[in-house]
Amino acid sequence: MSPTRVRRGKAGAGRASRAAPGHPPRVGPGPKPARATGNGARARATAATGTARAGATRPAPPATRPAPGVRDPRRLLELAREVVRTEAAAIAGLEPRLGEDFLRAVEILAGCRGKVVVSGVGKSGLIAHKLAATLTSTGTPAVFLHPADALHGDAGLFGPGDAALFVSKSGGSEELLALMPYLERHGIPLVSIVATPGSALARRSRAALVTGPLREACPMDLTPTTSVTAAQVMGDCLAVALLERRGFQPEDFRFLRPGGVVGRAAARRVGELMHDGPGLPRVRTDAGLREVMLEIMAKRLGIAVVVEGGDRLAGVVTDGDFKRILMAHPDPWSLTAAEIMSRAPSTIGPDALVAAAVRQMEERPEGPITALVVVDPQGRPVGVLHLHDCLRAGR
Repeated sequence: MSPTRVRRGKAGAGRASRAAPGHPPRVGPGPKPARATGNGARARATAATGTARAGATRPAPPATRPAPGVRDPRRLLELAREVVRTEAAAIAGLEPRLGEDFLRAVEILAGCRGKVVVSGVGKSGLIAHKLAATLTSTGTPAVFLHPADALHGDAGLFGPGDAALFVSKSGGSEELLALMPYLERHGIPLVSIVATPGSALARRSRAALVTGPLREACPMDLTPTTSVTAAQVMGDCLAVALLERRGFQPEDFRFLRPGGVVGRAAARRVGELMHDGPGLPRVRTDAGLREVMLEIMAKRLGIAVVVEGGDRLAGVVTDGDFKRILMAHPDPWSLTAAEIMSRAPSTIGPDALVAAAVRQMEERPEGPITALVVVDPQGRPVGVLHLHDCLRAGR
């Protein structure tokens, strides 16, 4: 009997023979593996081969070791408590340092007619930024200026009547020292808070508040910790002293809010908004009633300041006084300013805050008024501040 033909599978599954009786079956080669195509397949095959080879020769990775450092909880708590003790001791050490230099710094900042420009670099810059906000919220207009920005055109932020307040640990920051020629050329006084006695910045300041030398709370005495805390506390000392120096009251915070009665004008000085020079309504004590009336009408402030020898303030005449005189006196036109004036007018200094002036007008014991006479330290009138000007400036 002849052998049966082998039938080929449709899918190429190989050959299978039907054996004739007495003969073993003939088996063909099994199914061929699918052929890989494309670069991705070849790359996978190569990676698998390389991994197999590397696994045969590469040594096992070493066991992971714990990171070095203190792991004892008791030791960590002791370190934290030592930080508190170190910084507390540094703050307590500031008290005996507050003396003539501190008072000089307060007078410089209180006397500036403009704003206080606060600056610093790095961690000191962060403290300077916070200090500017604290000063502004307590009645001393202040703004933060980064020294790098100042060196690239923003030094124009300084204006007439401004003062500078620099914060630095070393007192030798190149960025701050580079601003010194500009400050000196424009006559801008500098107050500095530094941790290094005798530093370049301290020597060139009108008033230097030295907080050091200090030991940092960092175990390596490198990370700014104690020095930053001391600088912040010294800045707070300045802010609080200036608050008292200016006569800032709790009620003034109401005016310093953006939505307050006088809004943004609250932190400005009276001297910035007052009517002075030709705009100041002023008559002498011997001026007749007609002259007083014309002066009040011309300056449109509802008030005329009456002065006597040496231009000292003698009193004021308001439009309300004028109306009452006309109604009560049979012959008012023969009267002089000295006969009809109020001899104890409400006054304020030109460096006072607008917020304080508005509060004084609103809370006057005898009743609210709408204008204050602005006087210099010698009692001479230098201007008139009207409530309406304060309200307009705050919009």
